[in-house]
Amino acid sequence: MAALCNIALVTETWPPEINGVAMTLSRIVNGLRNNGHRVQVVRPRQWGAGETGQNGEQLLVPGAPIPGYGGLRFGLPVKRHLMRHWASQRPDVVHIATEGPLGWAALKAARRLGIPVTTSFHTQFHQYCRHYGLGWLRRSVSGYLRHFHNNALCTLVPNESLRDLLQTDGYRNVGVLGRGIDTELFNPQRRSAELRSAWGVDDDTLVALHVGRLAPEKNLKTVAAAFEALRAKHPNARMVWVGDGPQLGKLRRKHPDHIFAGAKTGAELGAHYASADVFLFASLTETFGNVTVEAMASGLALVAYRYAAAEQFLRHGISGLTAAVADSAEFCRLAARLGEDPDLARRLGKQATSDIVHLGWDHVLDQFTRTVEDAARQGQGSSA
Repeated sequence: MAALCNIALVTETWPPEINGVAMTLSRIVNGLRNNGHRVQVVRPRQWGAGETGQNGEQLLVPGAPIPGYGGLRFGLPVKRHLMRHWASQRPDVVHIATEGPLGWAALKAARRLGIPVTTSFHTQFHQYCRHYGLGWLRRSVSGYLRHFHNNALCTLVPNESLRDLLQTDGYRNVGVLGRGIDTELFNPQRRSAELRSAWGVDDDTLVALHVGRLAPEKNLKTVAAAFEALRAKHPNARMVWVGDGPQLGKLRRKHPDHIFAGAKTGAELGAHYASADVFLFASLTETFGNVTVEAMASGLALVAYRYAAAEQFLRHGISGLTAAVADSAEFCRLAARLGEDPDLARRLGKQATSDIVHLGWDHVLDQFTRTVEDAARQGQGSSA
């Protein structure tokens, strides 16, 4: 058995914040700790949480609000603080899951101290630029991200397609770290007649669902258009949105007949998934898209673009329907097809659950553990 590691993990998002990155990292950290590794999470103080600075499991640093993302914060560049802390409590390896000021400070501090660094690529920030009126920054952001990750021993991404894309763009030492799914939380058995009744639907009514942050980069306009195409074929269909974000108010005003459930977690989230029938996911900025596999495990018929998790796991016409990337017309036609043929939706959802049932978290944890252990050994060799 490999020696146990002392790991510093640097991130700007952490539960109870609700997003795929926070969920994935917390799963990995809990698994590492359960296996005996020491992990200290370095992250910004969360808004209004009343947290205090430092203990064996976390190091809290100052942060500031992220514009347009209420409740989320980015960490400030506290290089000196990290150097003092890691000089006295030296980790075997630093893993950085954020490329912002905090991540850059952590990278510089670790390299100055000779501590090996690994990174993960979770968010395509360069693609976000155009959704927030900052398209002119895209090239600069892309260059910064490449330079940042190329200063690490390796960079972990969630799928082979993204690995190939980054390697073509000049990224070095890119490895694939997959995702897992909690099939006890996300499964068709959580379907709730009570919840469907609250939505005003019966067993024969198709419910379309979207789960995720209600923000510009999620391409929500296409989701709404796809639902209208579905409803044209199935007039009693209902649209349910689970999540919060800056576009919530606009969506409410434009679609007063839709159901806005707010952010959900745990068993409530599982019930909302399983109580729907169709999942519409039109985002074009995902590195993976955890909601894809959550919807599959819950027995929903998915309509998604053919990339990220959908490209990896959905079999078109067998376990879901996938459109060519950015082809909104095809996306809407596929949604209409489900409205026209509810039996197809049921068959796709059943097969999706069968296809995804094997995707546990153990193999993800094993992959991550091997990565940090290898990095720690390289650090020991370079300091010998």
